[in-house]
Amino acid sequence: MVQRYDIAIVGSGPAGLSASLNACVRKKKFIIFGNKNYSDKLIKAVKINNYLGLSGKSGVEFKNEIDKQLSLMNIVVTEEKVNTVFAMGSYFIIVSDKGTYEAKTVILATGISFEGAIDGEKEHLGRGVSYCVTCDAQLCKNKVSTIISYSSKYETEAEFLLGISSEVFYVPVYKADVKVNSKIHVIKDKVISIEGGYKAAKVQLKNESIKTDYVFILRDRISPIQLVPGLKMNENHIAVDRLMQTNIKGCFAAGDAVGKPYQYIKAAGEGNIAALSAIEYLQSLK
Repeated sequence: MVQRYDIAIVGSGPAGLSASLNACVRKKKFIIFGNKNYSDKLIKAVKINNYLGLSGKSGVEFKNEIDKQLSLMNIVVTEEKVNTVFAMGSYFIIVSDKGTYEAKTVILATGISFEGAIDGEKEHLGRGVSYCVTCDAQLCKNKVSTIISYSSKYETEAEFLLGISSEVFYVPVYKADVKVNSKIHVIKDKVISIEGGYKAAKVQLKNESIKTDYVFILRDRISPIQLVPGLKMNENHIAVDRLMQTNIKGCFAAGDAVGKPYQYIKAAGEGNIAALSAIEYLQSLK
């Protein structure tokens, strides 16, 4: 049976964590998706000087303080990548790489990705292009699969596909050495486009092309408009009002995902507002 939460928070940066604190204080049933380091940008920070009360602390020191606070409040980040959020009217269905969840409200705190979409990616999404190997691997049985990977951590996904597909191509969009089964075709080349008619049929690289039945694009972040169908955007950011409400009822957003400045203190404040707005929305449903 699928569990239904009051609030589902997508993202574990300052905005998402701040929202989780408020959901916890208000005793709401919630789930927060992210990773144990919370935010790559956070742990890489050498020194933080623009967060009230934390002058001079490094990102790692800031993370350690967050660890303590979350531990005291029994808040645990669910380390799953959310691939799609479907608005169902009175609730949302959240599909991750490991399962399916339901929530009455959603808070998007996904941060911002500076990786541009590949030509042909949006046009073929759901028609030969996917962001989740676990979700769609069954469609690749005895077929040719191609993974365009933005991180070495997705190399295991190629290994998984090898046992299902007739042939697997792996195109790394990162500099680290690739360590996969020798039966996987590793092609280090620049990705130009994804081509085909109704369905994706080819990955065009700078120096060659790959004929394929399915393309998996694996990034740490998915564009909000692809994550939540029907979501209104303001250029590269999620469009929200001052209460962090998006154009979809019950869906809120906060942090870097909604616009500049990209600062921790701004993100945390917006996460607080988003949680309070979600709680007020929940009360209105009653």
